[in-house]
Amino acid sequence: MSTQHTSQAEYTAAAATADSPPQASESEVREGVHAIARQAKVAARALAAATGEQKNAALLAIADALVAHAPQILTANAQDVERESAAGMSAGLVDRLRLDEARIAGIADALREVAALADPVGEVVRGQSLPNGLRVRQTRVPLGVVGVIYEARPNVTVDVAGLALKSGNAVVLRGGSAAARSNEAIIAVLREALAAQGLPADLVTSVDAYGRPGGVELMRARGLVDVVVPRGGASLIQTVVEQSTVPVIETGVGNCHLYVDAGADVAQAVAILMNGKTQRVGVCNALETLLVHRDAAAEFLPAALAALAGADVTLHTDDVAASYAPEGARVVPATAEDWATEYLSLDIAVRVVGDMEAALEHIRTYSSGHTEVICTPSIAAARRFTQGVDSAAVMVNASSRFTDGGQLGLGAELGISTQKLHARGPMGLAELTTTTWVVEGDGHIRP
Repeated sequence: MSTQHTSQAEYTAAAATADSPPQASESEVREGVHAIARQAKVAARALAAATGEQKNAALLAIADALVAHAPQILTANAQDVERESAAGMSAGLVDRLRLDEARIAGIADALREVAALADPVGEVVRGQSLPNGLRVRQTRVPLGVVGVIYEARPNVTVDVAGLALKSGNAVVLRGGSAAARSNEAIIAVLREALAAQGLPADLVTSVDAYGRPGGVELMRARGLVDVVVPRGGASLIQTVVEQSTVPVIETGVGNCHLYVDAGADVAQAVAILMNGKTQRVGVCNALETLLVHRDAAAEFLPAALAALAGADVTLHTDDVAASYAPEGARVVPATAEDWATEYLSLDIAVRVVGDMEAALEHIRTYSSGHTEVICTPSIAAARRFTQGVDSAAVMVNASSRFTDGGQLGLGAELGISTQKLHARGPMGLAELTTTTWVVEGDGHIRP
């Protein structure tokens, strides 16, 4: 099954002119983005005729192609990393941007995991036969054309494309200038692999050739694009939410908290703290604030703060927590801004609280609604905590780093939704579908 599409050479040439958009007029950008969106819509319709086996074969072929073309992708990625590092990008964001052979292999493996998952399209959510003889069922169908606007995350390019393909959608990407060369190389591989499998290459397209104005037009292409998903920092997400005329699924920043309750296992809590804070600092499920019950402070904080200081983490503390910091640790007084900050760096805010209710009040005040963690031996305390917080994910005696589609068995993810409508938490295949009501009768008319 093939459809007409822009040639790979033409696409690569267009992407390579990513720095030229300032010369394009507003109408030229709009026309260009709308043309890309229309091509994506045609491709999505063609994908509707593909079987689950065809989609899975394409995912496996893409995974193999990424590994086979790793040298070219890494060369392009090295250019992005070198440029952004020289421009002063933070270490955490550079880590998000950087690819290596292991990360490419991991990205490919995530696609293989998606291929192994059940196809959500056509799934019957609910159904019944009514007393009047009508047969009613609600079934999952693709959203259609999904626009994704994101920053410095070339792995997102693959994750989004894989999930979109499996769930029957086309995707239009705006990946940002920081990862321009990486995304150019990756998208070229994806499109070539799709075409080789007889699927439309325009299932994966990009408006990067139109720069930031292209992203603006993408979020305003109502009627051509069915939904826009922003992935990135607070300012990017806020901009998309406020300016988009296309419906938005909001993925949120990750001001994630760990609360260590009285009686918590110190070694276990320290391990969860260090995994959440230092494994990868530039991700949305990294810990940013540590709250400690006052009855746990004397036993837990010396070990915890020593471990953090040993990992070069700067401690933004209240007065009580500061008294437990080891000699030589980088300690600064915490401010209200610290409690509300997603650092994405080797920084953490630390506060000692009187009890769990104080911890819950702190979280309600400052949380971004992403992930909260409690370390406690008490079933009752765990229940109170899970009921008392209002976030997309809550971990009991487990790291915040598990708020991830792959870790929760969803395969790759589109993002972590922190809103409450349509999708919340890791967005996998089901979250990229909507539903259609199918009603079958035999000449029925409404009385």
